[in-house]
Amino acid sequence: MVTRYAVITDAAIELVAEHGMRGLTHRAVDARAALPAGTTSAYYRTRKALIEALVQRLADLDAADLEAGGLPDDDVPAYPRSLPLTETDLDGIAAATGALLDRWLTDGRTRALARYACVLEATHHPELRDILGHGAASRVQARAMLAAAGAADPDRAGDHFVACVDGLLFDRLAGAGALTAPPPGTAASRADLTKAVRALLRAMAV
Repeated sequence: MVTRYAVITDAAIELVAEHGMRGLTHRAVDARAALPAGTTSAYYRTRKALIEALVQRLADLDAADLEAGGLPDDDVPAYPRSLPLTETDLDGIAAATGALLDRWLTDGRTRALARYACVLEATHHPELRDILGHGAASRVQARAMLAAAGAADPDRAGDHFVACVDGLLFDRLAGAGALTAPPPGTAASRADLTKAVRALLRAMAV
């Protein structure tokens, strides 16, 4: 069953993706969600509370995506790990990551745009950064993976890997990469993203 929280925050995500943070108002959310006037303000009295709920929704949805299609926990051993991952292991991780990025460029494009808008908003509201810190989970996974791959400094390598992958997504979403890369949602896009991620893994697992 879809909750009122999901209805309100999903409408807020759509508004932010289309119009930026300035387009986010209680009245606009009510209209987008086809709710009676005043509903959103009854649940979230202030704009700050509404933004916090939106950011939490983004964190929840991203966490679900990572669990379903990111770096699978049963394939990536707990950190630290003494036995190395094989080339085949790393190829599989690159393919899974490439597929996830492609999904965020297609079905998840609206959410990705809203996420970047919220990241910028967090520079003025540090409390939002704590919620957006859900990205810490992906860093833990990346550190474990690179430790198992034999990286000399897996903590820094893991952080660098996540930052580079995030930059790759941003480039395809809003940068020059959107003009030169294969169209999102195609086999060519997934292959190209996988190739880029595999190159990152190869460079950092040293």
